[in-house]
Amino acid sequence: MSAQPNRWTIAAAAVGVHISIGSIYAYSVFNRPLQERLGWDPTDSAWAFSIAILFLGLAASFLGPTVERLGPRKSGFLSASLFTLGLLVSALAVHLGWLPLFYLGFGVIGGTGIGVGYICPVSTLVKWFPDRRGLATGLAIMGFGFGSLVAGSLIQFLITHTGLTLTFLSLAALYGTVMVLSASRLRPPPVGWMAEEVAAKKAKGGRGDLSDINSFEALKTVRFYFLWIMLFINVTCGIAIISVASPMAQEIAGLTPAAAAAMVGLMGLFNGIGRLGWASFSDIIGRPLTYTAFFFIQIIAFLALPSITHAIAFQMVIFLILTCYGGGFASIPAYIGDLFGTRSLASIHGNVLTAWAAAGLAGPLIAARVRETTGSYNGMLTVFAVFFLVALICSILIQFDIRRVRRMTESRACCLAPGTR
Repeated sequence: MSAQPNRWTIAAAAVGVHISIGSIYAYSVFNRPLQERLGWDPTDSAWAFSIAILFLGLAASFLGPTVERLGPRKSGFLSASLFTLGLLVSALAVHLGWLPLFYLGFGVIGGTGIGVGYICPVSTLVKWFPDRRGLATGLAIMGFGFGSLVAGSLIQFLITHTGLTLTFLSLAALYGTVMVLSASRLRPPPVGWMAEEVAAKKAKGGRGDLSDINSFEALKTVRFYFLWIMLFINVTCGIAIISVASPMAQEIAGLTPAAAAAMVGLMGLFNGIGRLGWASFSDIIGRPLTYTAFFFIQIIAFLALPSITHAIAFQMVIFLILTCYGGGFASIPAYIGDLFGTRSLASIHGNVLTAWAAAGLAGPLIAARVRETTGSYNGMLTVFAVFFLVALICSILIQFDIRRVRRMTESRACCLAPGTR
């Protein structure tokens, strides 16, 4: 119990890691300077971001077992080393004007560091906060969402006053320092430790995690694939809305380009608020009901958007959708802990996050294709509402599976209890 107060320091360290690697979302600030000063095409510079997101997903999936084996502190140092090295290589690539080297540094090396840094603190916090899993993971992943808010203005200031090469060098020094200091505070809870609330709940016969299995065993369960589909659909539709938010707001609600741009900026804020708010709320109503609420709300929102021509009302619905988008990211680690335990949470979380990588490619492409086919955003929004109906069905089916497994576990425990046959 003496270790319990330290868990808030560990939570702060996790936020430090996530704010640093979350700066990836501010990459758009680099686009124009890279194009104007180095002569790269828009597609050339955009590919660096896509490669980084791809390797984020690949690293989270394939290096999950490595993160579990190394532990949070060493994994945090590995993330800091790779992310910093990626920025240093990016600085060299910019200095030389060599695009392939930039892809290697910013995309491959930096993206891998982000993937390791994304899953490492989250899996640690789930173990430290068994009583408040949603709140803890929401804090960290909110940091990732807010990373762009912190980095955007900083990057613009550095580019203006120091140039591109020194900007990457400065970011490497800054984020490397923050990540190393944060990683030095990360550690797993002592063996046998549990929060007072959980200890009291267990003493009263409360239910614990549904199971405690490794990543290979999790892949054999239908619950894993329900989670994957739910995250994939939530991210696909969310990214699609983000990618077309400005022109859609101008077409449907009549917003001016300046007003639409302001709305896009506020979307990042509501994305971050949703990560903490929904994840914390999931501690109260449970993760299964939280995801059912996500999809029910978004079915209504996506069907309603084409008919909302009032500018403020349209933006409020968009902001509500973004809270659900962010909340889906923040609540999934806690949901994984509830269903599979914390022994291999980093590995299982990494496998589930492949849905993010797939959705990052699918969302904008689906949005563009449906928009071109139908000639309006109405068809696109209707298609995504149907997607959310599929996700809603999955969120209900997974609850039936959870009840089935609990009945089997309780029946087995009853049969093994002394004095029973």
